[in-house]
Amino acid sequence: MKNNASLLYNVCLVVGDFLALVAAFVAAYILRVKLDPRPLLQHVGAETYLIIFLTILPFWILIFAWLGLYNPSIYEKRFKEFSRLLVGSFVGLMFVIFWNFAAKEPIFPARLVPIYGFAFGFAFLIVFRNLARFTRIMLFRHGIGLTHVLLVGNSQMTPELVDWLADERRSGYKIVGVVGQKRSIGKREVPTYPSFQQFLKNSTGEIHSIIQTELFADDLKNSEILSYAQERHVSYRFVPANTGLFVGNLEVELFRSSVPVINVHQTALFGWGRVLKRLFDLVFGVIFMILSLPLITVVLLLFYIFDNGDPMYTQVRSSRFNRKIRIYKFRTQYHAYHRMTPEEGFAKMGKPELAKEYRANGDFLENDPRTSPLGRFLRRTSLDELLQIFNVLKGDLSLVGPRPLEPFEMEQYTKKNLVLGVKPGLTGLAVVSGRRNIPFEERRQLDLYYVQNWSLWLDIVILAKTVRIVLDRRGAR
Repeated sequence: MKNNASLLYNVCLVVGDFLALVAAFVAAYILRVKLDPRPLLQHVGAETYLIIFLTILPFWILIFAWLGLYNPSIYEKRFKEFSRLLVGSFVGLMFVIFWNFAAKEPIFPARLVPIYGFAFGFAFLIVFRNLARFTRIMLFRHGIGLTHVLLVGNSQMTPELVDWLADERRSGYKIVGVVGQKRSIGKREVPTYPSFQQFLKNSTGEIHSIIQTELFADDLKNSEILSYAQERHVSYRFVPANTGLFVGNLEVELFRSSVPVINVHQTALFGWGRVLKRLFDLVFGVIFMILSLPLITVVLLLFYIFDNGDPMYTQVRSSRFNRKIRIYKFRTQYHAYHRMTPEEGFAKMGKPELAKEYRANGDFLENDPRTSPLGRFLRRTSLDELLQIFNVLKGDLSLVGPRPLEPFEMEQYTKKNLVLGVKPGLTGLAVVSGRRNIPFEERRQLDLYYVQNWSLWLDIVILAKTVRIVLDRRGAR
């Protein structure tokens, strides 16, 4: 049977958003009309003002719905929810301003009223959404509003789902049973059943959702489970055993006008996505170049004063479609070692054992003796990679993307072809998630996630976080 808790939560969000917006524009009216002594553009009575806004606000709520703010998939994604609230508040404000322009009678008694309303509205919406989320978690802790889910299948995804759904107060799910092998959640055993029919015979609890993790060889068993869900309006979802096959940009289309097929794009960066990303790189690349020119000049002067030799050098990296590129960097090692491999450099200084330690530590060595004092400063401040902005303008790199790897590193990567589907980036998801503070394999997984889930908004978020990390000097070595 259908779980009405999610529907009730949606209704509460709609009502709460509506009341938050009403409170915001009432506060804006009071602040500007009642508390501000300055003269008004025109007189708009409080009752007239309120009636007009109560008429307009349902359209504002429809804008929120169009942006997916009442979609369950966004409930636990705070940053995405807040960003969409900001966009929705701005679009709603534009709608109200357009209404004011087209209406015969004015809505706003002063120009500051809509500005105050926008600021109050966004703030009130954020506060309400956090209170709603907190209340929901509190109800989950007491077993109220949980979705009762049945897991069906013995694939490798079943125990993973059991682990993910174990914390009921966070997931909002309660596992009523597993059709398959015996499972447990921590020290608590999960009811298991050898077949779906056995579950129906023995289970007395209600079920709201079925998640099937494998297809049975007997199609009658699969049809039986699906029919049960359809007839009783139970949510049904299928998780393929080979999840990597379906991770990416999915598109459902009719093949030969009659056969439904799923088209899996391993990245959203194709067609207009690539064009949009390149325009984004060019616009912001020029801005960053202009801002970085004074810093580049200062670094060159530091090399002239404190260090000898070439201040810049290039390294070969693998770019999109395995094309070899040369990226620009400021030299951070002593001039005697900077064109050598780690093995050659450490051998030259008579410490070949450090090469093994360097490789074993993920190509990093604390207090690397090859690094000059100026080089350490450049690495701590991330200024050594400042010249790569010119690689972005050339089209070798993107502002945001997977970390550019040396060809031999890329050859050791098991899923290199997926990562090579896009250009490497000056910064990336791995950088803002911990840089060298996370293992190499985890960094590659983050790169893979970025490739398969790219969006322009994700690029903007990563750039903003990169600025903060660079200023904090976190993860730089």
